[in-house]
Amino acid sequence: MEKSKVLVIGGTGYLGKRLVKASLAEGHETYILRRPEIGVDIDKVQMLLSFKEQGAHLVSGSFSDQQSLVNAVKLVDVVICAISGVHIRSHQILLQLKLVDAIKEAGNVKRFLPSEFGTDPARMENALEPGRVTFDDKMVVRKAIQDAQIPFTYVSANCFAGYFLGGLCQPGKILPSRDSVVLLGDGNQKAIYVDEDDIAMYTIKTIDDPRTLNKTIYLRPPKNILSQREVVEIWEKLIDKKLLKSSIPKEEFLASLKDLEYAEQVGLVHYYHVFYEGCLANFEIGDDAVEASELYPEIKYTPVEEYMKRYV
Repeated sequence: MEKSKVLVIGGTGYLGKRLVKASLAEGHETYILRRPEIGVDIDKVQMLLSFKEQGAHLVSGSFSDQQSLVNAVKLVDVVICAISGVHIRSHQILLQLKLVDAIKEAGNVKRFLPSEFGTDPARMENALEPGRVTFDDKMVVRKAIQDAQIPFTYVSANCFAGYFLGGLCQPGKILPSRDSVVLLGDGNQKAIYVDEDDIAMYTIKTIDDPRTLNKTIYLRPPKNILSQREVVEIWEKLIDKKLLKSSIPKEEFLASLKDLEYAEQVGLVHYYHVFYEGCLANFEIGDDAVEASELYPEIKYTPVEEYMKRYV
């Protein structure tokens, strides 16, 4: 079967650059939307030029120029959007409504993968304010996709390893301490951690797979379904030292949010649902969804212990 042509939007971002690499590695003709907003960000410009040297095509387009989006979309079979939905960086989820309109107008796209890649928003209808805005906005985009009858795949990638494992699941930390750690609650709620390169490869695998068409795909590598306490124990084993442990009860954690900036509150509400409620792993996958490591056993995903060796 001929491989689909792929357009990546947000191709210089944290996950987007990995999606581009994975798409090229899997032999897809790969296009990257080059947005004028990049300005004189020399690192991003050089990244785009590097991708071009590796065989990617750069196509000009902007969310402020609808026809440019339509023109870009007409070049490909599959559109993957990786624009940021993280408030501490930039929250651009609803910009995708313009992309949905462009895909609908173009009429040629066989699959759209919107910017999801975290907690499944369809399961977060009871999320707390203000963190729920992320999930609500993603559901607005989903409704637009389905109203426009655009074929889709939603990727629920759970916790990005770099953001969560590096800081031993502690908010605001991305490097592990060799001395102490604060457990969220009792530290026993299970979460799921996935190497960002693995997220990209699983995502690219889905795009020509009929088993993932119009479904949510959950990334649940079995060895990476761990509690915060288990993550800490892995780190202790790697450094051959026990950390001093303290904990923050649920009530204290929630009370600490009220004096923070809005963007920080949003992110910490997500931590609350993951580490106090276990929202990533406390349910069974239904018939309208599939699990990535079962579909693609050929992908040798990075186990948590292997990932954490880089910090030793």
